[in-house]
Amino acid sequence: MRLIFMGTPEFSVPVLEALVAAGHDVAAVYCQPPRPAGRGKKDRPTPVHARALEMGLEVRHPVSLKGEEAQEAFADLDADAAVVVAYGLILPQAVLDAPRLGCLNIHASLLPRWRGAAPIHRAVMAGDSRTGVCIMQMEAGLDTGPVLLRREMEIGAEETTGALHDRLSVLGAEAVVEALARLESLTPEPQPEEGVTYAAKIDKAEAAVDWTRPAIEVDRQIRGLSPFPGAWTLIGGERVKLLGSRLAEGRGQPGEALTGDLRIACGEGAVEITRAQRAGKGAQAAAVFLNGLPVPAGTVLGG
Repeated sequence: MRLIFMGTPEFSVPVLEALVAAGHDVAAVYCQPPRPAGRGKKDRPTPVHARALEMGLEVRHPVSLKGEEAQEAFADLDADAAVVVAYGLILPQAVLDAPRLGCLNIHASLLPRWRGAAPIHRAVMAGDSRTGVCIMQMEAGLDTGPVLLRREMEIGAEETTGALHDRLSVLGAEAVVEALARLESLTPEPQPEEGVTYAAKIDKAEAAVDWTRPAIEVDRQIRGLSPFPGAWTLIGGERVKLLGSRLAEGRGQPGEALTGDLRIACGEGAVEITRAQRAGKGAQAAAVFLNGLPVPAGTVLGG
């Protein structure tokens, strides 16, 4: 097919690669504009932008698609379909209607659960046992379109959002290639009214760990916010990101280190921190982290 690809972050890159590998003609790649990043605050292309250029594809990064000129440029590509995954702009109806077979969205949840901006984070933080991807026919509403194809997978007991993100990206790439191959024979299934939840964008205010909460909630928070923005706590007045955890045995004062290996008491139960990061340093396994910042039993974490 002649396709338009629309995506921006790292999650979208395997999808673009899979479409090209499957033999589709990608007429243009749409992504968010380069933005200042790094110490020099120089404009840095997005992951999709950089990869598309490496692949020799035309890249477009309009600030908006609301204008008539931008919409005409999109329609002039004369595409069979557009594939959209984590693009970052609302698509006006004129854009949705332009490709012959419409616009397909890859959404990283089992719709209608977790419509919205942060479905992977929210699934982990809610303690969901399963998630997946849906290939959805786009319409004007927020992730409300009929589902053409869905693929499921389990969420591991110690899995972080980062690890699940990578697995879902690969699954989404496989699913959309399959959907395009079968597109004209697939039956769109309207989403049910029951079971709708919204995956609100992650707020950094959610990242501070409250050790008075039950261990099961603290564990989900740590894994759900890893690697970004990263749940955090204070250790000896130093702010430390907690990037991996598992449930553990033990009782004590909330925030108290029960052992010297980062087993921390919560309001109910305890968690063991498996990965942490000090400011200005890289993420480290707990054993390596403790070489630089020991946390003896009896230390109380938090403010």
